[in-house]
Amino acid sequence: MAQRMKLFFDGGSRPSPIGMELAVVAGGRSYVQRGLGPGTSMDAEWLALIEAMQQARALGVTDAVLLGDAAAVIAQANGLVRCPPSCLGHFQRFQQLARPEGRTRIRYVKRSQNLAGIALAALHAR
Repeated sequence: MAQRMKLFFDGGSRPSPIGMELAVVAGGRSYVQRGLGPGTSMDAEWLALIEAMQQARALGVTDAVLLGDAAAVIAQANGLVRCPPSCLGHFQRFQQLARPEGRTRIRYVKRSQNLAGIALAALHAR
C-alpha cells in the first residue's frame, strides 16, 4: 500500500507546570502531547520530530514528508550540521528509530504554514 503523506511537527516549552509539549498533524488529525516535563524548545522540537517519525510508521506511510519550522533540528536530523552536545541523545534516538517503509524526507516550512504549530497555538488561545 503506497501512501504519500505530509506530517507536520512542532514542539514548544512552556513554564511549569506545562513544560514541554508537542504536536503532530497527519492526515487531517492532530496528535498533541502536553506535560512532557522540563526542557528547552530545542528538546521539544526533537521530541516532536521523533513522534512524527513514529506516527508515519504507525500509519503505514510509505512516502513520508516530515515538515517542521525548527531549521536547526531539521539540519541536524538531515546530517547537514553537527548536533550540539545537549541534543546528541535526541539525535541518537532518532537515528535508531524504525523508519517507515519507502522514502522519508525532513523539510523546513515557515511557522505560518506549520499545521502542528497552529494546533499548539490554538491550545493556548482557549
